[in-house]
Amino acid sequence: MKYINEYIEYLMYQKKYSKNTYESYKRSLLEFYDFYVDLKDILKLEYDDVKKYLKYLDDKGLSKASISLEVSALKGFYKYLVRKRYIKSNPFTLVSLPKKDKKLPKFMYYNELEDLFKIPDLDTDLGVRDRLILELLYATGIRVGELINIKVKDINLSNKSIKVFGKGSKERIVYFGDYAKDYLELYLSSARLNLNIKSSDYLILNAKGGNITERGVELIIDKIVKEASIKTKVSPHTFRHTFATHLLNEGCDILTVQELLGHESLKATQVYTHVTNEHLKEVYFKTHPNNKKNREEV
Repeated sequence: MKYINEYIEYLMYQKKYSKNTYESYKRSLLEFYDFYVDLKDILKLEYDDVKKYLKYLDDKGLSKASISLEVSALKGFYKYLVRKRYIKSNPFTLVSLPKKDKKLPKFMYYNELEDLFKIPDLDTDLGVRDRLILELLYATGIRVGELINIKVKDINLSNKSIKVFGKGSKERIVYFGDYAKDYLELYLSSARLNLNIKSSDYLILNAKGGNITERGVELIIDKIVKEASIKTKVSPHTFRHTFATHLLNEGCDILTVQELLGHESLKATQVYTHVTNEHLKEVYFKTHPNNKKNREEV
């Protein structure tokens, strides 16, 4: 157990992984430890032992994506043990991640966004805050973890930009439009002043005046989606998918979208081209004269 705790502290304080990420790794490693605690020392595992655990995961009926997450956590853990010289070799070296089923990112249509934007009650402080959350997520494409860590000093209203800190505390600048600016100014001039009973530096506050959590934002969005009677599953990350998809649909180049999303690899951004390609195909078949039975002959 001490090696697992040491590794989790390494992810927290040196790698600066988000709370969700290192807690996910910890759950995976503890389950792995429980599996072997009465069978074998985890520092003395061999490839055959690893295969037994992989079979155990498969027998649980986990999806390929879930198994990939489990294996990634274990690969990283044993790589750390080798680097610290607790063990000589990584028993997971020969293990390949299962190929994930390709799933296109879910995004919202403009009418669905409009339905969501109408829900928050702008006559209340929390309603103004909730509308701002929706506007910022859609306007900037930021992750929910980036949203909750925005401080007021990170915002530049004059040039409509925000400094955010992404994965690995990597800093980038994101931009917002006039709608988001209007609600930012409204929130900062009234609602936030009333909510900020604890003199917080953070932008988005909870009902008690403290810093809002990722789960808090998720609950707000869940409530709004339910009230808007939208059947599609919508999470904070859906706004990020929507941001990227709408930009590409409107002609934005993929390298700019990559930069705005804070993706290190273009591969992570290219998944959105599959969505936009489907959109282009749909538009083509609806609009090109050769696809219309009632085309006038000339």
